[in-house]
Parts: sequence; structure tokens; C-alpha cells
Amino acid sequence: MLRTALRNVLAHKARLAMTVLAVCLGVAFISGSLVFADSTTAAFRASLAKDYAGIAVVIEPTYPPGAPADRRRPALDDALVARLAAVPGVAAARPVLDGSVTLAAKDGEPLRADDAMGRLAAGYLPGPDGTDPRHPLTAGRAPRSAGEVALDRGTAAAGGYALGDTVTLAGDGPVLRMRLVGLVGTHDTRVTAGGTLAVFDGSTARKLFDAPGGYTGIDLSAAPGTDPADLAARVGPLLPAGRAEAVTATALANQQSVFIDARTSSYARLPLVFAAVSLFIASFLIINTFGMLVTRRSREIALLRAVGAARRQVVRSVLAEAALVGLVASALGFVLGLGVATVLPDALGTGDDLLPRGPLVIGPAPVPASLAVGVGVTVLAAWLPSRRAARIAPVAAMRSAGLPPAAAPSRLRAAIGTALLALGGGLLVSLGGAKDASDDNLRTALLGCGVLVTGLIVLAPLLAGPVIRLFGRLTARSGIVGGLARDNALRDPRRTAATAVALMISTALVSGLAVIDHSSARALDAQAAAGLSADFVISTRSATSAVDAAAVRRVAAVPGVATASAVADSTLSTGALAREVSGVDARTVGDVMRLRFTSGSAADIGPDRIAVSTGFARENRIGTGSRIRAGIGPGRGDGDHDRTYTVVGVYEDNPTARDVLADRGDVQRYGFVRGSVQRVLVRADAATGSGAGSAELARRLRAAVDHNPLLKVQDRAQLVREQAGVAGDLVTMVFGLLAVGVVISALGMVNTLAMSVSERTREIGVLRAIGLDRAGVRRMIRLESLAVAGYGTLLGLAAGLFGAWRVSGLANGAVPQYAFAVPWGTLALVVALSLAVGAAAAALPARRAAALGPLRAVAAS
Repeated sequence: MLRTALRNVLAHKARLAMTVLAVCLGVAFISGSLVFADSTTAAFRASLAKDYAGIAVVIEPTYPPGAPADRRRPALDDALVARLAAVPGVAAARPVLDGSVTLAAKDGEPLRADDAMGRLAAGYLPGPDGTDPRHPLTAGRAPRSAGEVALDRGTAAAGGYALGDTVTLAGDGPVLRMRLVGLVGTHDTRVTAGGTLAVFDGSTARKLFDAPGGYTGIDLSAAPGTDPADLAARVGPLLPAGRAEAVTATALANQQSVFIDARTSSYARLPLVFAAVSLFIASFLIINTFGMLVTRRSREIALLRAVGAARRQVVRSVLAEAALVGLVASALGFVLGLGVATVLPDALGTGDDLLPRGPLVIGPAPVPASLAVGVGVTVLAAWLPSRRAARIAPVAAMRSAGLPPAAAPSRLRAAIGTALLALGGGLLVSLGGAKDASDDNLRTALLGCGVLVTGLIVLAPLLAGPVIRLFGRLTARSGIVGGLARDNALRDPRRTAATAVALMISTALVSGLAVIDHSSARALDAQAAAGLSADFVISTRSATSAVDAAAVRRVAAVPGVATASAVADSTLSTGALAREVSGVDARTVGDVMRLRFTSGSAADIGPDRIAVSTGFARENRIGTGSRIRAGIGPGRGDGDHDRTYTVVGVYEDNPTARDVLADRGDVQRYGFVRGSVQRVLVRADAATGSGAGSAELARRLRAAVDHNPLLKVQDRAQLVREQAGVAGDLVTMVFGLLAVGVVISALGMVNTLAMSVSERTREIGVLRAIGLDRAGVRRMIRLESLAVAGYGTLLGLAAGLFGAWRVSGLANGAVPQYAFAVPWGTLALVVALSLAVGAAAAALPARRAAALGPLRAVAAS
């Protein structure tokens, strides 16, 4: 039986090729996702982890709780370095002067500006030989004065800089421009994995990193035989109390490992979703292919049964064929998966959040996972056809090449499918009153959608008749050819349904998500319009950096600016809860923010008087006139630094105003960077208008902030795109599911039509003999394919639109302006693409059918 299975695979290799390709795609995503996850984790470890090779203990500065960012000055100096170097067991004490700056490329675009972990800077600290071993020079010389900088080779290449060029950068304040005097090498994996590195002379670095006369760290190497933990305990008493601590390099590396694992745990999930969907769709192709092969070989199976083969042996023979197909698909899929892992960083990374690069890492999981999934899915999908083959009676199969399906399973199928459809629809309908996207509601939505689609899959063979008869009316103009195409599609409803289901699943996914994406984009646009009166927003990239005060004054003086209102951002803590607070000027906030107060007024905001959003008020059970104990800034909310604030108003939730509006002076006094602002909301005058005037104003504003790479200058449209960034990227990814589904659906249609043509050789010969020309045969096959594609598309659209409609409540809880909106253009494109797939899939089988000669076809056995 094993030899029989092998001969059958070789005999039907052309028909099984499509199945191999379909399974291969699913396995490619599985193996590619796992290799991508391993490779990305390794690259992230390199990009986030400081290299502690040769270091036993690290001396780090500590800061009192709640210390603002601009008051955190280290207490590590040369005297401490000398004392530590003299401690028994210390082989060497090396001072470290590290910080962070943001670089702009030569064309003015920021370099990795949103990657806080990859924007490294250091002071050049030469040893007795006059060189810094951490930053060996590879070209030029070391920086010696405040106007000079050195870059690592990778950073210089990424920015387009050469020796002698002027480099634009910013630490935490005004833009600095320095001459590039040297290129350095580095072994810091945070840089080699895609970060940037700028090196300054020691004096300049201390000013930039706010470490006057000191260092930001001290690395201790241990003498042979010295335990790092003992060394840390030994040097601890020499450190300034409350200002520094000794930590072993092993402990720091373990902390980094936990952080990296948490950050990289989600990167493989989305590709695995692609894999699951593709394998699920491919399973219908496998069932179809092996079902048709079993029907085609029923006489052969009957002969095996007649000569003594048991039912179990027949099942094993079919499953052995499936295992061989799965084995080949697994091997090809693993190789293709390496290519998937190579392109995924470009697909998942964005301009502001690039994934670190590194060599492909193949861990212990991808190879066995590829084999298990490829062989397992193929064998499981072939199990039903194998059982059908085993039930063929030898004598009955000798008389007929196929048996009609029994009526009882159809009645059972109808009952099960209707129950699943009702259950899935009921779960989705129950979300009609949902007001938020809680975990329970999300689980209900996912379960409801899954059950709904499963119900449609079960009912698909029963729905095929009425739907395809409807399509038959549309093809009636083709005359007898259209009728034949309709009858061929209805000849085996199970086969037609299994072929259409692949397209149904991908169409349901993409149509539902297209509706959600379109509705969300409209909602975010409405939200931005509802909450923002300003035409431009100039903002920092984090609450711990600031807009330079001089830049704020320059922005206010730009021609075309009617109002420039500065906003200080921080956090406001009430006990264990921390929410975002915006410090505003009550006189101008109404000009740049659209605030809808349910009670009170923004005009009453002042020292110790705040306005809160409806969400914050509901969460804390407060209203206008209430008094609340809270603390602004880092380390607040513990009761020691809290103040009593009076609530003077409650406004509708507003992304521009955030959770709390407070007096700007209060926020600046206790914020992360004292006396600073993080946003400037700019409203243009009436004469500036839009179009060319608005674009010119944007250029002036960028010039006013000196093209600072730390700052973003955005108009309303850019803000909306940024708010929709994660959702937009997700929808873009899921549109890829349509591509996967379309490819597998096309393979399924080609396979089904090709095998159908093979089964109907005599029938086609008779049609040719009675006068049907080659063009008519081709048209018949194409119309049959279009009917199947149209059927799958119709079911998919119905499921996708219903699911998107019923989950609107979840989205409305996150974005109050969300309303169900249908993107008719996108859905029309989906329908056109699906029908085009049907037409394209029919091309090869139609040519093959048309090429059959009448006499040879009629004479074929």
C-alpha cells in the first residue's frame, strides 16, 4: 500500500502541485514568523543591551523620588574613580560619560528620532595613551572643542555626512550645529543594530548631559578570582549615600533580558495570524483535491478492495499520499519562510519605528514546526476524503465512478449550520449595547465572528444552489453556454462550496476590516476636528524634553500666525492612578482647542484650579465644584507632595486637551522638565487660509524652530494620520491577508477546474461533436469559475459587513465619534479583484478544455 501511495503521488503530481503550493504558503508564514521572532529578539537584544563584556560591577547614579529630568545630576567624579580603583579586587575603574542626542540627516530629516534607546551620545575620554578604547578613531581626529563632533561610521553613512560637514543635532534644548571632525568605531551593539552615536569632547558632553565636573557612570573590572557580588558589596560604602549604587553587570543584563522579552513577545503574533489564515484556507483546497482524486480513482480503490485491501489500508494509503505531499510542502515552505523572515522587518517596521537588523537566527522551533504543521494539516485535511474512499463498496464502485451524496447529511448540515449562524449572529447582536472595547467584549466579538463564519462554511454547500442559480440568470445572455456553466457549478455543491470558501474567508476579513478602517479614519478626523481649533501643532517627542523658550517666541512672531498657545504636558497622579495633564493659558486655550464643557468653563482655570474630562470625572466620581488631592509631575500621588485642586469645569473627552487641564504655571513648576513647554498650538490668521498659504506657513514654522530634530511640526491631516498610525498599519497588514487568501483561492480554482475538465473529458467531446466551438468551451469554463468566485465573494461580503456593523459599539467606546460607514469604492475594488481572480484561474483549464479534440475526447476512458 505504501508503494501504491507513492505511485499515486507521482502519477498525479501535476494535480497535487497546487496543493503543495497552498500548504507551502502556510508553512512559509509559520517558519518565517518563528525565524523572524528569533532574529528580531536577537537583534533587539543587541540594540537594547549594553555590552557588559569585561565588566563586573557598574556604578550608577541614583536620584531621589520625584526628581525632575533637569535636576538629575550624577555625583560621580574623578576622586571617586581614584578611590574605587584602589579597592582590593578592582582591576580597573573606567569612567563613563554617556547621554542621548538626536541627529538630523544632511537633508534635515531626523535620524531615528523616535527611538529613545538608539540615540546614543558619549564623551571622548582618552586614557594614558591619549585614545578612548570605547571609541577608536577610524578616520579624522577626536573632537576637542564645543563646535566639534565625531560620529560612528554607520551613523555618518545613514545621515549622508562626510568629514568637514556641519552636523545638526539637539540634546534637550536649542539646535546645535557642529563640524564633523572624526569617525569612530564601536562595539556597542545598540549602535551596530541600527542606532546612532555622536561623540563629543568631555567638556561639551558634560554640558549636554548635565553632569558638570562628573560622569554618568563608572565601570569596574574585577581582578581574577573576585566574585562580582562581593566586589559590589565592597565598593558600596565608598559611594555617596543616596546618590549612587553598585550593581553587578549580571543583574543589569538580567533586567535587560526581561525588558527585551516583554518588548519582542508580540512581533511574531501577526505573521502567525497570516499563517493560521492561509493554512485554514489551504485546508479546503486539500479536502477538495483529495476528494476529487478519490472520486476519480474510485474504480482503482474498488479493485484494491476486491483483491483484499481492508478499509483501514485504503485510509492509510490516502493519508500516506497526503503525508508525502505535506512533507514536500514543508521543505519548500521552510525555505520560502527564510525569505519571509527577511522581508518582515520592512513590512512591520515604520518610518518612525524601524525594527533593528541582524542576521537570520534559526532556533530549535522552526524546522520541527514546519514539518508538524505542513504534514499535520495536510493529513488532517485528507482524513475526510480517506474515510469516504474507505466506504466505497467494491462492486458498486466498479459500476459507477462516483456515488451521489446522501440526503441525510444535508439535513444534518442544514441544522448544524443554521444553529451556528444563529449563535454567531446572536453573539454579535449582543454587542449592540457595548460601550467600550473591554477584554470581555473583544472576546465576544472574536467568538461571534468565528462562529458566524463557521456557520457559513457549514451551510455553503446548501446555499450554493440558490445563489449560483441567481448568477445563472445573469449569464443567461450567453445562451446554452451559460446554462452549462451553471449546471457544472451545481453538479457537486460540496466541491463548489469548498472552492468558494477560500475566497469567502479572505473577502470577509478584508471587507470587514475595510469598513472598520474607513469608519475609524472618519471618526479620528472628526475627533481631531472636534478637539482642535489650531491649524498646526509643534510638539516634542516625549514629556521629558522641551520646546526651547526662544523657539516659542519665534513661532509667535511668524507672519501668518494669529495665536500661538504654549502647553506644558506632564502627569497628574491621584493615588495609584496617573493621567495626562495639559498646562494651558486660560486666556488663549479657547482659540486653539475646541472644548465642549458640560459644566463650568475654561476661563476659570488658574493656580490650583483644574478642569477635567468626562472620563476622568467618571473615574474619580467628581464634578464641578469638587476638590481633589493630586500631584503633578514624576513621583507624585504618594501623598507627600500632593496638593488640593478645585475642579472648575468638566469637558467632553478631547485628545488635544487630554485628561486634565491645569494652569500652565502649576504644570511647569512640577513637571518633568521644570519651566518648560512640550507643545505649541498654532492658529493661522484668516488671510493665510489653506493650500499654498498653509504650506508656506508650515515652512516658516519649521524654520522658526530651527529645524530641530527633537520637534515635530504637524498640520491637522498629519495629526490624524499619526493617531490612526497603529490601526492603519494593522489594517494594511490585514489587507495582506486578502493577498494570501486570493493566491490560495486562485490555486484552488485552478486545481478544481483542471480536475473537473479531466473528469468531463467525454462530456466536452460530445459538446464539441454536436457543434460547440473552442471559444464556447472556453467561455463555459470561465463562466463556471466566475460563478464560483461570485458566490464566495457574496458570502464573504455579507459576513464581513455584518460583523463590522455589529462591532461598531466597541469602536465607539474608544472613539466617541465612530459611526458605521461603508467604503463603497474599496468594496467595489474587492469585488472586482475577486472576480478577476475567478477569470484568471479559469484561463489554463479553459485552454486545456478547448484543446480537446471531439473524437479523442469521446473515445477517452
